[in-house]
Amino acid sequence: MDALEAIMTRRSVRKFTDEPVSDERIEVILRAAMAAPSAGNQQPWRFVVVKDRAMMESIAQTTPYGAMLREAAFALVIAADTHDLKHAVMWEQDCSAATQNALLAIHAMGLGAVWLGFWPKKERVMPLKVVMGMPDGVEPMAVLAVGHPAEEKPAIDRYDAEKIRIDRWE
Repeated sequence: MDALEAIMTRRSVRKFTDEPVSDERIEVILRAAMAAPSAGNQQPWRFVVVKDRAMMESIAQTTPYGAMLREAAFALVIAADTHDLKHAVMWEQDCSAATQNALLAIHAMGLGAVWLGFWPKKERVMPLKVVMGMPDGVEPMAVLAVGHPAEEKPAIDRYDAEKIRIDRWE
């Protein structure tokens, strides 16, 4: 699958088979995530690969939208170490780019995933930090539920010319 096909056909997957995902594939996903652009090349991202079923259940309970973690092969927690950043306000963009890269790599390999947003919702961030044992200065951005898809979703063309301006807003 080429890059444009991956971008245009990726969909959120919330239903998974019970087939595991190999460590080799997980490493490819992490390498893709870490290939993302980063402000000043600060690379604040940190990743936690969670395969432990009890831990995935605990993560699922930190958000009202985490039920699919109970079926996923693993969870990928994307966080930022915000200590000593050159561009402190840019970590959210850096981690978002890493998250999107991971989602595209997952899809390109025939796997499925859904992005569970945490940051900046403190009511989700704080319980997740506790469950994950994250110290001060490490902020969770998102959790991906990842696995072999048990559902197929057709591509959707979301192009909307009404949302485009040329040269100026007016």
